[in-house]
Amino acid sequence: MVRVPLSEEERERGERLGRALRDARGARSIVEVASAAGISPETLRKIETGRIPTPAFFTVAALAAALGLSLDTVSAASAPRPRTEGTSSDDLAA
Repeated sequence: MVRVPLSEEERERGERLGRALRDARGARSIVEVASAAGISPETLRKIETGRIPTPAFFTVAALAAALGLSLDTVSAASAPRPRTEGTSSDDLAA
């Protein structure tokens, strides 16, 4: 099965998600948070850096629980940015 490449907007959302999780992690180590969420430290590292821009829902839910975040907070942090008037996806690709 071939995956369709992610759009720039999807990559940016993944980066915002990663930043929000990294900020919530604060001084806690990647190993500590990953262990609490039941995922590998490498997976958490990839999510935080945007290398996994679309993690599975249950992974995000486990991370939110481990970090004491609500899913609403995580969703808001990675929500699509509103487009400015007159901007289309074709304009963004140029």
